[in-house]
Amino acid sequence: MTPDQNPEEHDSAALARTGAREVEHVGPVLDGELIDDTLPQPRPRTAARPVAERQRWSQAVSRVWRSGPMVRARSIAAYRARKAPADVVRLMWFVLRGNGRWLMKFWSWATYADLRADARRARLAGDAEARRAAQELIRSDATARWAKLGIALRRMVITVRVAAPVAALLWLVDSVMDRADMWPWLADVYTGLDAVWSALTVAVPLMLVMLPVAWAVAAAFEGRDRTPGAGWLVRPNRDDADSWIDERMISKALAHLGITPLDKFYRDGGELMYTVAARKDGDGTFAQVRLPMGVTADMVAARRSKLAANLGRASLETWPTKGDEDGVLDLWIADKGVLRGGAGAWPLVHEGQVDVFDGVPFGLSQRGLVINAPLIGVNWLIGGRPGQGKSAALRTLLLGAALDPTAELWVFVMGESPDFEPFEPRLSRYRMGMDDSVAEAATQALADLLTEMERRGKVLGEQPGRPPKVSRKLADKRGLGLHPLVCGIDECHELFQHPKFGKKAAELAVRLIKRGRKYGIVLLLATQSPTKDSIPREVTRNVACGVAFSVADQVANDGLLGSGKYAAGIRATELRINTDRGTCVAVGITDETFELVRGFYVPFEDGADDVTPVIARAVALIEDAGRAVESSALPEIEAAPVADHLTDIDAVMDGERRVRTQVILTRLAQQVPGEYEGWTFRDLTAALSAHGIAPVKSDGNKVVRAEDVAAALANRERDRREPDRDPAGSQGVLPGKSLNQNPCVDQGQPGSGTPGARRRPTLESGRKRDSTGDAPGSLPHDQDDGHRGRDD
Repeated sequence: MTPDQNPEEHDSAALARTGAREVEHVGPVLDGELIDDTLPQPRPRTAARPVAERQRWSQAVSRVWRSGPMVRARSIAAYRARKAPADVVRLMWFVLRGNGRWLMKFWSWATYADLRADARRARLAGDAEARRAAQELIRSDATARWAKLGIALRRMVITVRVAAPVAALLWLVDSVMDRADMWPWLADVYTGLDAVWSALTVAVPLMLVMLPVAWAVAAAFEGRDRTPGAGWLVRPNRDDADSWIDERMISKALAHLGITPLDKFYRDGGELMYTVAARKDGDGTFAQVRLPMGVTADMVAARRSKLAANLGRASLETWPTKGDEDGVLDLWIADKGVLRGGAGAWPLVHEGQVDVFDGVPFGLSQRGLVINAPLIGVNWLIGGRPGQGKSAALRTLLLGAALDPTAELWVFVMGESPDFEPFEPRLSRYRMGMDDSVAEAATQALADLLTEMERRGKVLGEQPGRPPKVSRKLADKRGLGLHPLVCGIDECHELFQHPKFGKKAAELAVRLIKRGRKYGIVLLLATQSPTKDSIPREVTRNVACGVAFSVADQVANDGLLGSGKYAAGIRATELRINTDRGTCVAVGITDETFELVRGFYVPFEDGADDVTPVIARAVALIEDAGRAVESSALPEIEAAPVADHLTDIDAVMDGERRVRTQVILTRLAQQVPGEYEGWTFRDLTAALSAHGIAPVKSDGNKVVRAEDVAAALANRERDRREPDRDPAGSQGVLPGKSLNQNPCVDQGQPGSGTPGARRRPTLESGRKRDSTGDAPGSLPHDQDDGHRGRDD
């Protein structure tokens, strides 16, 4: 702009030059600072994030500080700090004793003390040959020892003779020549020698300082107590010290069992080898020990009570069992008092559903873990003394199965017990009682299960891929009919010992147990009489899951858990009556050799009923799933006719005055095989004695006299006609309310006999039971029961 040019004209010209670019009007100028948005700007400081981060760190540290391992470490550290003076004295004694042991070992080596002792024993025993062999061994060993010393000295001399000239030459060359004038390789040699010398000047003084420390540590290790482990360093002497078990304690306990080979092993200075060191295992401690030669795990298990006392435990808290080999001892020791508490409430008592293919919550193991007991693919045998929990255990398994909407349940109770009455809305078949009709219904159920098993086998064979067993996927297909089928029989010994149906029921049960598991059919058996006579051996051998509550002896123990379990240390005989009610020893329910189970208890008693709500929930689950309770029940089976034994005996005597008992038994079996087949002399005697008759001896044979039978029939007829008459020999008439029924109510019209059997017209088979369960047959109800008891 020229001086004489107007500013406005200048602005107009500038605007024209910029191509009519707009210029905004600028107001009054204010103080400020130009900010470049492209430069990095400082972030605002926030105090919340560091505070939150510090809180997270604090919480994490607090959790670690309060955790179990840290609490234990702090308690050990505090205890060791208090015991530091005693520990120092103890370590000093170990050092002194270790040096003494080294000195004794050196003296024994230098003087051939062991070989001289052999020679001395041989001389005292008068064994010249052994003495001569020991002396020659001393001489030969001494010669060899001095020869080795001479060889070592000779090698040292040779080394010095070779190394000394080389060292002198190197020193001389280094003295007369400068390093810079040497050949490069020679200079490198001197450089390496200098480095080695520098390292030695540092290492030797350090070694001189560390050598006494290493010597003291080695001497303390040598002088330690001759027992494995160093529990005194990590086991504080606190109130809960009894719950802490280590290898030292186990070794001391085993050393005082009185097992001869084990005692000799300890006297010879042996130390046990622990293949699994003592470690925390649930609510106890587990260790695995390799026993010395001549000692088996069964020997230790046989002294279980003494082992428990040595460890400061009850027998129930100490479980020595055989490991993978006879010489391997698996030892589990419970923490003190932990097994006294119950298992608590059943996890499914208020809510939840079950898939039987995954198992049913059954109880707590000795390690405090919940056991999901398997159902599909296994069968169960549960037993124990009366009132110890076997029916409650069976009830728990059935309750779990009831909570699977696809499962079908059958229950038979061979006795007058209401334990399973609440299950009735959920059951397809249910019978309870002690009469023959219940035994017949249970036997028929086993036969129906076998038929169902054959059908399921054919259905599986028709499926793609021919699956070998029922799976959850197949069970959910309603059209196939492969749903789980669970049959429970309580007091099964009454069924297997039944005089008429027992043999057949046992055969059916064995066949079902052997083959039915693949087809989703489960058999649950409970008994309070687990003997070889009451439970077929094949049942015990083939059931996968055995459960034993408190039992009386070894026979009952192995009858439930399997042969050899008592000898292996798996013993329900250690369970105390009432004190350990609800606790059982079980095999096959987990992968462990055995489990000590505190079973869940679902109460069903006066004032407490948790079973009925669970069953109501199970029925609701079925309805919600659009299903119905499977109903495969057959028509009610009427009571089997009760035979009139006295009339039958009179009939087979065939008018003879005297008939041998063996002939009577043969004739009875021929004419009514279903009733009398398998009868023995004892059964015949019991039937006669019920009417005041006893076989007599005639010509060296036991016979039954016709006049005795006729008199008994006449007396019975007279008693039926005159029920209020005083029987001969009685002391007056008993009040009518003192008996549930007249003892002589068996004089009805003769029945038609056993269906399908041809028999003589004079042979009576008795009456069917009426609706009240009384039996107007040949024997009163109580006599019939007694007869069954004798057959058992």
